[in-house]
Amino acid sequence: MANEMTTVDALKSLKPNAEWTLRGDVLEWLDSGQTEPTTLELSNEVTRLQAAYDAKEYSRVRKAKYDLLNQDEMRYDDLVNSTTTWRDGIAAIKAAHPKP
Repeated sequence: MANEMTTVDALKSLKPNAEWTLRGDVLEWLDSGQTEPTTLELSNEVTRLQAAYDAKEYSRVRKAKYDLLNQDEMRYDDLVNSTTTWRDGIAAIKAAHPKP
């Protein structure tokens, strides 16, 4: 599930709707309404975006595990049978993939 943030992500984050072209590592700034971000600003934004993405890894893993459960049927069966299978399943996923 790895996702690597790029200069394009940083540009979209820092200067939404700006006009620019990126050819390889060469940025051509076409927007007269917004100032071009510096190389340092872009690098810092890539780092910030990557850290924010990485910090939510537990959430993405949990969601994938939750999606494997037939939660509606589990809740119904728990209601009919007076069991806690659904709650136990959710608790197990949360325990296996804790929020940092």
